[in-house]
Amino acid sequence: MKPGGEKRAEIYTYSSQDMVYAMNWSDKKKFRLGVGSFKEEFDNQVEIITLDDETGTFSSDPELTFAHPYPPTKLMFIPDKEGSRPDLLATTGDFLRIWHLTENDGTVQQKLLNNNKNSDYCAPLTSFDWNDTDPKRLGTSSIDTSCTIWDIEKGVVDTQLIAHDKEVYDIAWGGVGVFASVSADGSVRIFDLRDKEHSTIMYESPQPDTPLLRLGWNKQDPRYMATLVMDSPRVVVLDIRFPTLPVAELSRHQACVNAVAWAPHSSCHICTAGDDRQALIWDLSAMGPNPATDAGSLDPVLAYGAGAEVNQLQWSTAQPDWVAICFANNTQILRV
Repeated sequence: MKPGGEKRAEIYTYSSQDMVYAMNWSDKKKFRLGVGSFKEEFDNQVEIITLDDETGTFSSDPELTFAHPYPPTKLMFIPDKEGSRPDLLATTGDFLRIWHLTENDGTVQQKLLNNNKNSDYCAPLTSFDWNDTDPKRLGTSSIDTSCTIWDIEKGVVDTQLIAHDKEVYDIAWGGVGVFASVSADGSVRIFDLRDKEHSTIMYESPQPDTPLLRLGWNKQDPRYMATLVMDSPRVVVLDIRFPTLPVAELSRHQACVNAVAWAPHSSCHICTAGDDRQALIWDLSAMGPNPATDAGSLDPVLAYGAGAEVNQLQWSTAQPDWVAICFANNTQILRV
């Protein structure tokens, strides 16, 4: 409720021309997001959209919209809670690209980064994560089985690791020098940059070689992470103190889950979304003394129905009572 008792809308929608997939919030400006088109061809684009708080309508800024080669697999603004850094946006696809959003020149590609020293081409990048604590560090995951940690200020590779036996689908930071990744080989692995020769296998798919597609690491309580098994309606929650066994499995989706995001401001809330056209928010503090058994009966505390299969979900760090989802050609923000 706004002051004075006027009820405000809880959901706002922006419709793009094309199907959308990559999407994320900006820390710098209220209700600003980047949204990438998903067309199976070379010509794609990224729009920068902003909600007008007074009118409740989204608009796209044509000055900041830019062409993107192939659909971006992920996009992310530089973490900038203090508002002191340049307005940067990173995207992955055929390469890692760093874009600078400027008042006068629109969006300018600042860096084009290739993790393959021996070729002008690099294997497609599936995802990336920007390090919150040390934003010059950014990690990418690739179908060539590697994870690459970049120093984006210098535009050079800091570390490159063969991370898995098959394609790596997602990567997430759990601290300054610690990251985890998930792969088509069905494993979650944790890496510490102080000991690059070794990794810890946190979890493996119950069915051998069933890919794990997404990974979320709890920023408020880094003991916990969550992963998605391909074509599964369940979300696996892990506690890094107890490798191999899930601490919980969330099982109220009716079709495969596509996206997962931990609340940026709460250690026990997590949002999941999938092909059942639902975004569900869970409170894991409601689990009893035996989380692994109690979670099977856990119900979500909030459920949102979308107009189609939800293929992307991001929780705003700057405005933690807002979640964004993408389905078909729509980007929708929901007040939670």
